Amino acid sequence: MEEPQNLRSLFAAARAEKTALETRPDSNTDAYRSDVILTIAKLEECRRLVGLLSLFSSNEPLEEVSTGDIQYLTVEYLLADLLQRSYNSDREGTLRRTLDEYDRYLARLDDYELLEEGNKKLYERYSANPSTFSLIPVNDAAVRREVKVSRFREEKELKQKLEYLSQNQGRLQSDDDDVRKLYLAEIKLYTHQTFQSLDLISQELAMLSTIRKNPEISQQNSQEDQRRRKNEEQSSYSERLDPPISQLLKGGKFGPILSKEGKPMQPFTLLDRRTQLQQGVFGPSHNLPTMTIEEYLDEEHRRGNVLQGGEQSGMKPEVDEDDMDRADEETMKARAWDEYTEANPKGSGNTLNRG
Repeated sequence: MEEPQNLRSLFAAARAEKTALETRPDSNTDAYRSDVILTIAKLEECRRLVGLLSLFSSNEPLEEVSTGDIQYLTVEYLLADLLQRSYNSDREGTLRRTLDEYDRYLARLDDYELLEEGNKKLYERYSANPSTFSLIPVNDAAVRREVKVSRFREEKELKQKLEYLSQNQGRLQSDDDDVRKLYLAEIKLYTHQTFQSLDLISQELAMLSTIRKNPEISQQNSQEDQRRRKNEEQSSYSERLDPPISQLLKGGKFGPILSKEGKPMQPFTLLDRRTQLQQGVFGPSHNLPTMTIEEYLDEEHRRGNVLQGGEQSGMKPEVDEDDMDRADEETMKARAWDEYTEANPKGSGNTLNRG
C-alpha cells in the first residue's frame, strides 16, 4: 500500500520540531511547554495513521517491510522520549504513559527480531518486572562503573556509525540499501537509549511512590518553610527603614518613637541594611564591654560593693595649718628622722662585704 503523503510530511515535521525543542534554551517557559504539547499531538497522529494503514505486522519478517516504512518503527520511541522530557502537575502519570510508549517500541522491535542478544536480555528483565528494572541488578559500585563506561562507549560508536551513514545525503536518496542501513542504525541507537531511560524512570517512580506513601515528608517540608518564614518575620531585619507603625506604638526598649498621630516622640536614626552590614564586617566575634571603667566603679559604689574608710596606702594625710600642736608634732618627727639618717648613713649596716 502506498504511503499517504500526509503521514510522510507530518512525521518529518514532528521530528524536526522535536530536534529543535531539544536545543531550545527556554525550556521553563509556557511557550516551550505549548510547543511540546503540539509536537506530541503530531507524533500521536503519526502513530494513529501507522496503525490505520497497517504498516507493520507481527507475522511478517523485516525483509518484507519497505525501506520507507522502517523509519516509522521509531514513532513510539520519539513520542516516549518527548513525554519523558515534558513536565506537568501529574508527573507520575506522565512517566507511566512514557513507559507504555517505550514498551510498544520494544515489543515491535522484538516482533521483527531487531533486538540484539544484550538488548534481548534487558527486555526480558524489563518485561518480568517493569517497576524495578535496572541496568545494573547488583548493588556493586565497581560493576556499576564498568557497565556505565561500557554503555557510554557503545553509544558513542552507534552515534559515529549513524553520522557516517548520514553524511552523503545524495547517495542515500538513490541507494535503497544505504537508506535501510541508516534507519536500522538509528533504531539501534534509540534502543540503547531506551533502556537507559527505563532505568531512570524506574528510579524516579520509586521516589515519587515513597513521597506519596509518606505524606509527612512533604508536610515536614511545608512546616519547615512556615517556621523559616515566621523566623524571618520575627527577626530584627526588615527592608523598611523603620519598624511598622503598629510596632512603634506598642513601645520598645526606650519607649514609643512615634505618637498615635505619627509625630516623633524622641530622636531616632534611620539605618539601611547596607550600613548595618558594613558596620559588622570587621566586628569582633565576642561581645564588647558596654560601659567604661569609671562607669563600672560608679555602679559598684552605688551597689555598696566597694569598701570605704581608712587611709589609703602610700598617701599622707594633709595637715591643717591652723592646728599648731599638730604642726609642732610633725616638725619634731621630721627633725628626729633627719638626725637618724645623719647618724646612720645608707649602707653602714652592711658589713658582710667589707675587708
